Amino acid sequence: MSKPKVAFFDFTGCEGCQLNKLNFENELLDLLELVDIVEFREAMDDKAEEYDIAFIEGSISSPSCVERIHDIRRRSKILVALGQCAVSGGINAIKNLHPMDEVQETVYGKDKYLFPSIPAQPVSAIVKVDYEVRGCPMSAPEYLHVFKSLVLGRKPEVIDHSVCVECKLRENECVLDKGMFCLGPITRGGCGAICPTNGQYCIGCRGPVSNINKNGAVEMLKKHGFSVNEALKRMKMFSANELDKKIEWGR
Repeated sequence: MSKPKVAFFDFTGCEGCQLNKLNFENELLDLLELVDIVEFREAMDDKAEEYDIAFIEGSISSPSCVERIHDIRRRSKILVALGQCAVSGGINAIKNLHPMDEVQETVYGKDKYLFPSIPAQPVSAIVKVDYEVRGCPMSAPEYLHVFKSLVLGRKPEVIDHSVCVECKLRENECVLDKGMFCLGPITRGGCGAICPTNGQYCIGCRGPVSNINKNGAVEMLKKHGFSVNEALKRMKMFSANELDKKIEWGR
């Protein structure tokens, strides 16, 4: 029985999620026994015509990106968006908050017309995405869960609770009570609350939960002396494309 053909592709991004996969160390050899990696620019030069599973990192931010992702989608049975840039546009989507012509001129100056650009979009805005792995970089445990589930023919669990749930499971002291501005109450979990567990606050890198308790969030912010505007400002770092869709309160 042949092994599933797996490929990894990068678009507009820092490639941190790609490098994160190469840091799995103990798990890496076990993963390689389960699949045939047929394309992965970070680690090999081989190419393939079709893929059972294609993992996509980075946002879609140019006409050439659009053409390329359509080609990959046509040749892939399952397509997975990997990391926040691929899932929502990520940090790249900050440019969407400004006129595109202004952004191009700031970056390229007089040569701006030589580099066609479009607003940074998630992969799902262009083609069908079957599964997502959120985070900046992606959450390694979540990635391993999705990877193994797909290889074994199972449907991965989709996590849609807030980081606060995972903080409580770990019995962490709430960092809001320590005076930190934490986005955990409105940020999608799946990371194991890694930042609060290590004494830091959640920066919202996994994007907002799908059904935010807006009234509860506002009350929580007021209770700790924070404002809704500050929350929106901080969420723009990783979720500029999702703000209008999911966080409309306080306007």
